[in-house]
Amino acid sequence: MGGPRTGVITDLLRAWSQGQPEALEELAPAVESELRKLARSHLSRERGDHTLEPMELVNEAYLRLLTQNRVRWENRAQFFALAARIMRRVLVDHARRRGAVKRRATRISLTPQAAAPGREPEPADVIDLNDALVQLFEVDPCQAQIVELRYFGGLTMEEVAQALELSASTVKREWRLAKLWLYARLREGRS
Repeated sequence: MGGPRTGVITDLLRAWSQGQPEALEELAPAVESELRKLARSHLSRERGDHTLEPMELVNEAYLRLLTQNRVRWENRAQFFALAARIMRRVLVDHARRRGAVKRRATRISLTPQAAAPGREPEPADVIDLNDALVQLFEVDPCQAQIVELRYFGGLTMEEVAQALELSASTVKREWRLAKLWLYARLREGRS
């Protein structure tokens, strides 16, 4: 998610935080392609016949981001982490609206590194994954933030380390532990 626009995006976010509405007008086109990429990533983990299109997910997330008036934007990693969290909420809301009968059809894949080689774990339901992530926030907020930034935000280990002010080795270790914890929680929920 890095690139030449990283500094520009950060500057626009800070200007928007300081009440400069023209910054928001410049920000929208600067982040649109990355938000679309993030939406496609989210939807690629969903079932093939999902009724949300990437642009619909981007639009809904962007509308919700616009209401974040009390956020003091520090950098692009913070912005895309919040965008990822909002997209996750949009997908969970969408799945809940589809109803409990159809709930099992909404699936995403969570592949822990501890899985046996050549063996893909069962896909996790988006609502179950969300519930497990909420539980992880209660147990270990740092690990939960890492999952949001990596899995839902698409940030690199280095970007996560920078955003959370941690070392890259700490992020890698916590990422592995968080995935194992989530995988165990999801398997437990199926039993």
